[in-house]
Amino acid sequence: MTPVIELEGLGVRFGKRDILKGLTCSLSGRTIGLLGPNGAGKSTLINTLLGFYQPCGGTARIFGYDIRSQIKQIRSVVGYMPENDAFIANMTAVSFIRFMGELSGLPSEAALERAHESLFYVGLGESRYRKVGTYSLGMKQLAKLAQAIVHGPKLIILDEPTNGLDPPARLRMIRMIKEMREVHDVHIVLCSHLLRDVEEICEEVLILKDGRIVHYSNLEEERRANRRFVEMEPVGDGAAFALALEGMGCECALSANRLKAVLSDGMEIRDIYRLAAERDVQLRRLNYRRDTLEDIFLKAMETNTNGGL
Repeated sequence: MTPVIELEGLGVRFGKRDILKGLTCSLSGRTIGLLGPNGAGKSTLINTLLGFYQPCGGTARIFGYDIRSQIKQIRSVVGYMPENDAFIANMTAVSFIRFMGELSGLPSEAALERAHESLFYVGLGESRYRKVGTYSLGMKQLAKLAQAIVHGPKLIILDEPTNGLDPPARLRMIRMIKEMREVHDVHIVLCSHLLRDVEEICEEVLILKDGRIVHYSNLEEERRANRRFVEMEPVGDGAAFALALEGMGCECALSANRLKAVLSDGMEIRDIYRLAAERDVQLRRLNYRRDTLEDIFLKAMETNTNGGL
């Protein structure tokens, strides 16, 4: 199966500054999360995939199309919802979406028909003849989604789609993204600062820092693995207690007075208490949890990018 996105030593330089530094990975999930702090290179990566920036090294492919030589084919199969507004304020929504459909390769009549369909799909059917400049923030977000899907793309890149939305509008946007993922034959790249949005929607997560890939996770596989995590605060020789747990097949990480363990198959909480009693270790607090995307992200931010992954 052809990967959705392939990065092969992809590098981008602005002047003398390297922005993307030899990115290499293959992504095939139905929904892919793109994360990283400000300045990590997320927007640069998106713009490079869309052909707006030229790589200084390596290349990338979308559905097998190379960004160096087949950008027209890429733009025909990719829809892009930008973070910032890029409307022509005096155009009606239906005229603007039609225009965007034509830019994506649709004939004029087909673009108009799809513009109406897209606006009804996102919930702007009754407002499609209003000028986009009169729209509220939430309506503008929906209009940006409509223009991203008007030409029936195979991949939709959503950059901060819930940015500035109130809770009901955010939930509605999340439901639409899930529906596109589950009902329609489309892949989604979601770039967001809201980790809960990415965790709720995405199967794969790619984390950038300082222009490099610092972490990749297949969240779907991790969910299926259903590993059991336990956090505790041991009082006593925590290091020896952690070693004893590892001897029973657990994976342990000890920091300050907190011990985190992944329980081995068949191990129960009572086995932890029994081992603590044997080692004369008190457990002041113990609770089950699983690694959240926030945990993964914070660990990735601690990664030293000077030497790569």
